[in-house]
Amino acid sequence: MPVTRCEWGNTNNKVYRKYHDEEWGKLNLDNQYLYEMLVLESFQSGLSWEIILNKRAGFHKAFANFDYHQVAQFGDKDIQRLMQDKKIIRNKMKIEAAINNAQAIVKLEKKGISFANFLKQYVPEIIVDHPKTMHDVPAKSTLSEHLAKGMKKAGFKFVGPVTIYSFLQAVGLINDHLDSCSFK
Repeated sequence: MPVTRCEWGNTNNKVYRKYHDEEWGKLNLDNQYLYEMLVLESFQSGLSWEIILNKRAGFHKAFANFDYHQVAQFGDKDIQRLMQDKKIIRNKMKIEAAINNAQAIVKLEKKGISFANFLKQYVPEIIVDHPKTMHDVPAKSTLSEHLAKGMKKAGFKFVGPVTIYSFLQAVGLINDHLDSCSFK
């Protein structure tokens, strides 16, 4: 039986294809992974996901392997260092948001709420859609709008409803693999 992918997963870029096949839409509520995907999705805003995936190793190194406890301690010197790092996207607002969001996760934990549990308050069960075509996949939803508002209230930044919808897809809380996709 031939392998079929979502339209966006059909690419010669092995990193991109592997991400589609092995990560996207697969539930992963590990807090460090959730932070990684939040950072990557925030940096992707206005850019292509392929650019972000191609720089993923650089992001890992720059952001302490996405150890949000460490990133929460980053200060002005770290921001300046990151602004010089050609292996990541050098956008000061996005860098500051990544640090801020690590701090927001740590604040949640101090209240006894993991990032995963915070998300599950909004998305208690995986949403499986399996649309027919990519045109049927929304850019945002009422859920992502509601969660984005909740995240902003909890102190997160750079978390608009489009970014949050993509984030929910990335971590598998929304599975939008096409109905025809072998990897759904």
